[in-house]
Amino acid sequence: MTGTLLGWRSLWELVIARADATPDAQFAIDENGQSLTFAELRVAAERAAAGFHTMGVSEDDVISWQLPTWLDSMVLVAALSRLGVVQNPILPIYREREVEFVVKEASAKFLVVPGEWRGFDYGDMASQIASRTPGLESLVVQRGGLPDGDPATLPALPAGASRPFTPGERGDGPVRWLFYTSGTTADPKGAKHTDLTVGTSGYAMVDAFDLGVDDRNALVFPFTHIGGAGWFFAGLISGTPQVIVEAFLPATTIPVLERERVTIAGAGTFFHLAYLEAQRAADHPLFPSVRIFVGGGAAKPPQLHYDVKAQLGGLGVLSGYGLTECPILSMARITDTDEQLANTEGPLTAGIEVLLVALDGTTVGPGEEGEIRVRGPQLFLGYLDSSLDAAAFDKNGYFRTGDLGRIDGDGYVTITGRLKDVIIRKGENISAKEVEDLLFTHPKVADAAVIGLPDLVSGERACAVIVAADPSDAPDLAELFEFLKAAGLMVQKIPEQLEILDVLPRNPTGKVLKHELRAQFADA
Repeated sequence: MTGTLLGWRSLWELVIARADATPDAQFAIDENGQSLTFAELRVAAERAAAGFHTMGVSEDDVISWQLPTWLDSMVLVAALSRLGVVQNPILPIYREREVEFVVKEASAKFLVVPGEWRGFDYGDMASQIASRTPGLESLVVQRGGLPDGDPATLPALPAGASRPFTPGERGDGPVRWLFYTSGTTADPKGAKHTDLTVGTSGYAMVDAFDLGVDDRNALVFPFTHIGGAGWFFAGLISGTPQVIVEAFLPATTIPVLERERVTIAGAGTFFHLAYLEAQRAADHPLFPSVRIFVGGGAAKPPQLHYDVKAQLGGLGVLSGYGLTECPILSMARITDTDEQLANTEGPLTAGIEVLLVALDGTTVGPGEEGEIRVRGPQLFLGYLDSSLDAAAFDKNGYFRTGDLGRIDGDGYVTITGRLKDVIIRKGENISAKEVEDLLFTHPKVADAAVIGLPDLVSGERACAVIVAADPSDAPDLAELFEFLKAAGLMVQKIPEQLEILDVLPRNPTGKVLKHELRAQFADA
């Protein structure tokens, strides 16, 4: 990791350090071929920061922003860090109800949006919300339209951490980020982060992948996700440029990644399935320079690693595990074996402490399944609504992830499901992920999700929802029953219902929206 930058106390210090270290190297390139060097990022950020400052923005103000993955969005992040602002990125899929809840709870001073984008008028939504929210102003930003000012008018540098960033150590520092988790049955929850907690997740990727200036990362998921900020830090720490697209559309995105000869391709099962489909239809390698395909954000069937490695190249899928509250708490490494890459989410990252707790509340050891509870350098500082913290943390300060998993003696993490994704059929616990992983190995199945549906007799029944590899030759329930039985699955765990869709509903990071599937098929 030659050229890796350590010892910074804030994001802005890191921006300055990278601009000084490799000023003329590329920072980011978009789908239109426009780019910024690290030196240009600093200059543009200072001008935008000055523009915001003349509008009354100052340290510790909360600025909510809901922009596509543009170069301007990345400049905005750096600009707001220069002012010491509390940044509140909002996913583009959020609409009026969620956005209004977020900006009101966060007490945002500005809501920055792109105007009309992909058929939706964000500007109108923002102005309507601002009209109902005292103290909030809406600001429409188009490409190239960030506020502009004279850097000579900027205030003193904002406060950073008291100690410089050190891998594996818990740092301090003021709250600089509010990331909201996507609510499905309740309001979103705002997780408080510092530059060091988010930066730790970025460093974890630099370390695991041995990122350097010769790499080119494909940032294909929404930049407003916490993973976007993580990659922002990773690029600055390592000098790795980002290849960005404003929205992931395989027909247009994959040619961009091919043009830019990416070495790091993301960003999860949904994206990898799209790459595989495109490669099968192509007459040449789409990713000739690729080293790894980064996974995360959603469950990974083990077979996917082998398919990606064989058909797309590189080392295959290197996936990690984390949450908005604790990003990248484990991450596969380039030195891992195929078995480790296929069946785990990599080893715990530096400084992470984990407890596995069984359903009865007892602590379990290596290789045993339990709820994953975690604390460490990248753990958030709690929710903005502090009343949520009591249920989120145990008495020893470990965060309750709600995920079920095992950790082996070498610290490698295997996710087996979620506490709320366990189907209870006649008292028998069925892991949805266990069944999904087997379904992915069926040659007629392109994508799969398993959900629990209410059942008067058994309490819950397992329902397999699949996308057929060939719509004209989809498997039926009897065929899947025999396949899963032959694979060694207990008969009690085999799905009793089969539904076939053209595509599974997923969020922007590729996670299947199972609540939508349950609502759709509950009465089937």
